[in-house]
Amino acid sequence: MYLQQFFIDGIGCLSYLVGCESYGVAAVIDPDRDVQKYLDAAAERGLKITHIIETHLHADHVSGNTDLADRTGADIYVHEAADAEFEVKLLQGGDTLTLGNLDLRIRHTPGHTPESITVLVADKTRTETAWMALTGDTLFVGDAGRPDLVGLEAARDLAGHMHDTLNNEYLTLPDGTLILPGHGAGSLCGKSIGSVRMTTLGFERGSNPALQPRTRDEYIDFAVSGLPEQPGNHKRIKAINRRGPRPLGEIKPRPLSTQQAINEFQRGAALLDTRTKAEYKQSHIPGATHLPFDEQLSNRVGHVLHPDALIVIQLSDPADYERLVYSLARVGFENVVGYLADSLATWEALGLPVTAGDVRDIEPGELRDLLTSESERPLVVDVREAWEYASGHVPGAKLISLGELGRRVSELDPQQPVAVICASGSRSQSAAALLGQKGFETVYNILGGMYSWAGSGLPVERN
Repeated sequence: MYLQQFFIDGIGCLSYLVGCESYGVAAVIDPDRDVQKYLDAAAERGLKITHIIETHLHADHVSGNTDLADRTGADIYVHEAADAEFEVKLLQGGDTLTLGNLDLRIRHTPGHTPESITVLVADKTRTETAWMALTGDTLFVGDAGRPDLVGLEAARDLAGHMHDTLNNEYLTLPDGTLILPGHGAGSLCGKSIGSVRMTTLGFERGSNPALQPRTRDEYIDFAVSGLPEQPGNHKRIKAINRRGPRPLGEIKPRPLSTQQAINEFQRGAALLDTRTKAEYKQSHIPGATHLPFDEQLSNRVGHVLHPDALIVIQLSDPADYERLVYSLARVGFENVVGYLADSLATWEALGLPVTAGDVRDIEPGELRDLLTSESERPLVVDVREAWEYASGHVPGAKLISLGELGRRVSELDPQQPVAVICASGSRSQSAAALLGQKGFETVYNILGGMYSWAGSGLPVERN
C-alpha cells in the first residue's frame, strides 16, 4: 500500500493519493485544481490513477477531477445524493471499490453536506479490518464539518444528520483508526480545525469538542453557533463542482504589453495587483485591486472581485504566474487574460497615471489619538467576524466583516476618514485596499489589529 497526503496553505485543503504498488493502481481522493502533483507522484511510484473519488461537492475550492480524468482516463466517483450534472459513477453507502489488494469501503456520512461520504481503507495483505478513514469534511482534527455551506436554511437539519453520523458511524470504529481529513488549519469548512494533519479516532474521542456526549438537539445548537465567515464565492464554487469543472489543461504564461493591458481594461477587465504591500504603497496604477500573493489570496479574492470578471494580473515575479492562476482557478476565478509584463516606469513613460498608497498604516496608539481629535476623527470599521467582535472591539467600532464589505460599502461615507481593524492586521489590509480602490479619501490600516490594540492596554468594549 502507498499513501501520500497533499496540503494547500491558506485554504487548508488536503487531498490524497492511495495506491496498491503490487498491482500498480491508485486512487486520488478530493483532487484540487493543480493536478500535476498527483501525476508526478503516481509516476514516481509506478502507479496508474484509475479512480477519482470526491468525498462531497466542495464549497471552498473547485475540484480538479475533470482535469485529472482527462489526463488519466480514470472514472470520477461521487455519492448519488450529490446530483452531479456531469459524467460520474454513483456511490452508495455500503459500496466497496477494489484497488488491487486494497478495499475502499464507502460509508454515507451526511452532515457537512447531504452527499458526504467517508472512505474506509483496508489493506487486505495485512487484515480485513479497515485501519484508516478518509473523512473528507465530516471529521477533522479537533473539529467536525460545519453544516451551513449548502444554505443557512438547511443548517439545523444537516447538523442533526452530523450528530447521527458521528455517533452511529464514527464512534463505532476502533480507537486505532487513523483519521485523514479533507481539510487542515486555515480552512473555513470548520470552526477551529487543528494544525496537525492527521489523528486517530481514539485521540479525537477524548479531545474533539464535536465528539463529546450531547443530545441531538444539544449538538445542533453547538454546531450552528459561532461559525466563521463563509468562504467567498462558495455558492458559485459549489455550482461549478456540481455541473463539472472546466478542465484547465496546461497553464502557459501570457505576458501583456501596456497597450494590450489597456485594451483589456477597455473591455472591462480588472487589474489585480498581487505585488507586496510595500511595492503597492510605493506606486500603483489607480483603480487596481490589491491582494498580495500569499497563502490567503484564494480565501480573499472572492470578497473583492466578481468571479466572472476578466483579470489582468500585476506580479512581483513573472515566475509566479502559473501558481497564481491556480490560486485563482481553485476558487472559481478562471478568466485571467494575462499579466502586465511592462514595468510601472514604462507605464509612466507613456503618460499614464500612477499613484502612491491610498492607505496609511498606523499603530494603535495613533488611532487612539485620532479618535480624540475633533477634526480628523475616523470611523473605525472592524472587519472580523461577529463572534470575534463580540469578544472585544475598539469602543464604537462598526462591524462589517471582510466578506460583507463589498456589499455594504455604501453604508460608509467616502469623505469621512475610515480606520480598518481586524485581529492581526491581515484582513484589514485587504479591506483597506478595497476602500482605497472604491475612492475613499482617507483610509487607515491598524497595524497588529486588535491583538496589538488590546496588548497596548487600550480600552476594549464587549457586547
